[in-house]
Amino acid sequence: MRLALVGDRSPTVRSHVRVPLLLEALREREGITLDAYWIPTEEAGELSGFDGVWLLPGSPYRSESGAVSAIRAAREQAIPFLGTCAGFQHAMLEYARNVCALDVAHAEYEPGTERGLLIAPLACSLVGHEGEVRLAPGSLIRQAVGAERAIERYHCSFGLNADYLPALEAGGLRFTAHDEDGRARAAELPGHPFYLATLFQPELSGDGSRPHPVITAFSRAVAASVRVGSS
Repeated sequence: MRLALVGDRSPTVRSHVRVPLLLEALREREGITLDAYWIPTEEAGELSGFDGVWLLPGSPYRSESGAVSAIRAAREQAIPFLGTCAGFQHAMLEYARNVCALDVAHAEYEPGTERGLLIAPLACSLVGHEGEVRLAPGSLIRQAVGAERAIERYHCSFGLNADYLPALEAGGLRFTAHDEDGRARAAELPGHPFYLATLFQPELSGDGSRPHPVITAFSRAVAASVRVGSS
């Protein structure tokens, strides 16, 4: 099972350091061995042959367009996809541009742009923040977590501009996790084998020895896609 870890790998990004621990924990606890390849964003335009795509934190990426292309490939080719933190932000960009036909930008890349800012600075930074999220009934994330609420960790200063929520929802995206003030913190795509993007970072849960339920659910979806493809 070949997993594309899309992101500009760095020892200073905590989530990147956690990934090897999580992959080993998945092997030991779930019996799922993922053959993981780190793909820099500049090289992420072509992901054929991969059974899963995980777009990891680390924004600003060296290539915004590469990250967006990786998400589009996973979405259109029905490859299980997980995007965390910056992965969530860029998943929103990809969907807004390529499905909803919106001319929008990310403030971290274009702070002075006259284009609409889909991803804007948060009023209060979530760097190092931990908070409760409510999970929508019947959603993929609620099924994965097995509860209606969860405490999640963040490390970000940018989030989704709520003015664009109606357009994204009209385009088919479903927002399935919200913070205590009702702000969107996760999105998924109904009908896709597994498509989940979270502004929080499930990879930072615990000490890395027990994968977050979202990561476990993603790994199971990757394994299931391989079984379907080989049948």
